[in-house]
Amino acid sequence: MPRIFMLLLSISVGTLAGIGVIIALTMGYYSWKAMLVAAAIGAVGAIPISWLVARRIQATDPQDSLD
Repeated sequence: MPRIFMLLLSISVGTLAGIGVIIALTMGYYSWKAMLVAAAIGAVGAIPISWLVARRIQATDPQDSLD
């Protein structure tokens, strides 16, 4: 599971950090501190999401049902 978790994490960190920055810009926060906070919140939020998705993928892996 660590490999799939790391793969999902590398994708979701950038995605959720970008979403956080876009949300901050939409709300009218244009300072670099607001961008940094929004990106950090998105990046930290990606960790549990990636972990849950990796667990779900591993739980429904058809290779496990062949044994």
